[in-house]
Amino acid sequence: MSIFEQRTYTIRTGLVQEYLQLYHREGFDVHCRHLGPPVGWFFTEVGELNQVMMMWRYDSHADRETRRDRLYADPDWLAFVPKTATYIEKMENRIIRPAFFSPLQ
Repeated sequence: MSIFEQRTYTIRTGLVQEYLQLYHREGFDVHCRHLGPPVGWFFTEVGELNQVMMMWRYDSHADRETRRDRLYADPDWLAFVPKTATYIEKMENRIIRPAFFSPLQ
């Protein structure tokens, strides 16, 4: 059964769309090159605002570790990450597992 990584970034007020543009332009392809296609990318409209969420699927914790090690060995990713510092106020990360009846397995 797969595991899913849910990341939530709280972005400085007023900068969500600018952050998404930067990520799409410079980070998305590199991320996908190593982590595979995301399960989804989201941003809040109601509730706690100024948050973006992404979800990635992995076969196991070992698979996640291997893919993320490759990501952080990529010079393109290492050049991109510092550009995000001015946008991100808080980062949260969860590893979640689907219930046996979930359509995502």
